[in-house]
Amino acid sequence: MSKLMSTNYTTGSFNLATLLLRLGCGGLIIHHGYDKLVNFATYKGQFMSFLGIGQSTTLGLVIFAELVCGALLLIGLFSRLACVPLIITMCVALFKAHGGQIFGEGEMAALYLSGYLALIIMGPGKISVDGMAGK
Repeated sequence: MSKLMSTNYTTGSFNLATLLLRLGCGGLIIHHGYDKLVNFATYKGQFMSFLGIGQSTTLGLVIFAELVCGALLLIGLFSRLACVPLIITMCVALFKAHGGQIFGEGEMAALYLSGYLALIIMGPGKISVDGMAGK
């Protein structure tokens, strides 16, 4: 019981936790990006034009963030850099598209945002392409 209440951790458990967080946050967002890519015409009509850049361009940037950056995060390549577009996307989704409703419609965006913020702070861990390359 005392081990469950301990605040100590090993390097191995930290690296395993970052792996699980990367697999969860990276792997689950890829599906959203792929769905937007396949149904581009459908989503384009209902997507917001962020900063006046147009609906198609905004949707394209979101697809890049969710699909490409999600895949990079999944394998752990350029992990911190890949988190930046994902954080921006989730901030826009949470605060612009869902009106900042953290406990309502924006709950999923808030969950993803918290995961990406944790990953940009912690890094990818040793069980990643970045970690194995020594970055």
